[in-house]
Amino acid sequence: MPELPEVQTVVDNLNALGIAGSTITRASVHWPKTVAGMSPARFRNQIKGLVIRECSRRGKYIVVRLSEGWTLLIHLRMTGRLNWAARGTKRGKHEHVVLQVGQAKELRFHDTRKFGRFTLTQAAQTILGKIGPEPLERSFTRKRLHHMLQGKQRQMKPLLLDQAFIAGLGNIYVDEALWEASIHPQRISSSLIEKEIAALHKAIQLVLRQGLKNMGTSLGTGKGNFYSVAGRKGRNADELKVFRRIGEACPRCGAVIERLTVAQRGSHICPACQPSPNAV
Repeated sequence: MPELPEVQTVVDNLNALGIAGSTITRASVHWPKTVAGMSPARFRNQIKGLVIRECSRRGKYIVVRLSEGWTLLIHLRMTGRLNWAARGTKRGKHEHVVLQVGQAKELRFHDTRKFGRFTLTQAAQTILGKIGPEPLERSFTRKRLHHMLQGKQRQMKPLLLDQAFIAGLGNIYVDEALWEASIHPQRISSSLIEKEIAALHKAIQLVLRQGLKNMGTSLGTGKGNFYSVAGRKGRNADELKVFRRIGEACPRCGAVIERLTVAQRGSHICPACQPSPNAV
């Protein structure tokens, strides 16, 4: 699933295309469930003629501010991506929503597993307001993270994946951040001491900035892999220390990297650097 670095890369691509100021002249929906909150027919009629004001990101949402008070929220989910194509180009099998931008170009939503969602709304804050703080904003300080963790009695992996707790983190960057901070994913949040909280705060920002610098993480060659709007893979896979490195040597201590299940999510750890809280 695309996480903060991947979604931000897509937003940066959209802004680089210069679509702000363009009018959505036509829309088509080829998989009805992709559109949330209204019928495909209403979506097509409502979005037609609206002007794109700006594109930004909130958590894992692509936020497209439109004219007349409307906002288009795009959630890529597991396999969604946006393609930029010339009008008239043959539509791909998995391109489920097509927005004609101006007279010559189309923004197409490609989603092999069909979990992605488009939400056209005039009340975007009712959705975006439920998301936790942005981990790369200046307001996300070590002190704030300490305050957020106070009183929480949850395992660290599912807590960091909770978008209401912190925005934009997913399986890849949570595993990488916990390794950087030498914290086991099953540690209970309230058990972290000040030194560990400081290390975690630093680690979260480190792995996210690294992912942004490398324009996201693409893994393997599958069709559901992450691709930018320009059709490029992210370069961050080579920088990963533990995620999908099962059986390899930990780059810090040399122990063999393992995979375990935490809260029904696959997790990758170094058993030496990240000692289990259940160890005797």
